[in-house]
Amino acid sequence: MVIWQAGRNGFWSLVSDRVMGGVSAGRLDCDATGCRMRGRVSLDNDGGFLQMAADLPDAPLDARGCDGLALRLRGNGEAYNIHLRTPDVARPWQSWRVSFTAPRDWTDLRIPFARFAPHRIEGALDTARLSRIGLVAIGRAFEADLSVARLALYGRT
Repeated sequence: MVIWQAGRNGFWSLVSDRVMGGVSAGRLDCDATGCRMRGRVSLDNDGGFLQMAADLPDAPLDARGCDGLALRLRGNGEAYNIHLRTPDVARPWQSWRVSFTAPRDWTDLRIPFARFAPHRIEGALDTARLSRIGLVAIGRAFEADLSVARLALYGRT
């Protein structure tokens, strides 16, 4: 099931650590080929992230019949995170997370829900209640460059 694909504007938004006093700076550009997040992640002022985030359509999205997320993406060979949230998440730093390396060429990447680990939250990911996704450059000072052209669910649907 396709959740989002290139050419559909208004889905992704850029969030940075500036919401909490950090100084990371980035930009998000979307066109017919996808959305691209670029910028500088800085650890200054207790910061350290840039995020391309989206509220999922028809949230909470029921993905119980699926095995995971399928993304078409490319980047700069750096490590990034995917953060998932449900309506049960109360704090902005809570999520279920998984890391991946963004290949330099467009690649179809499949990430099973079983790989997502809780971060500052108790319990397993409830795939029946997905509400938000973030593609995140986080945790170290570096130049972020990540593009996504498609986001979908894969598996037994």
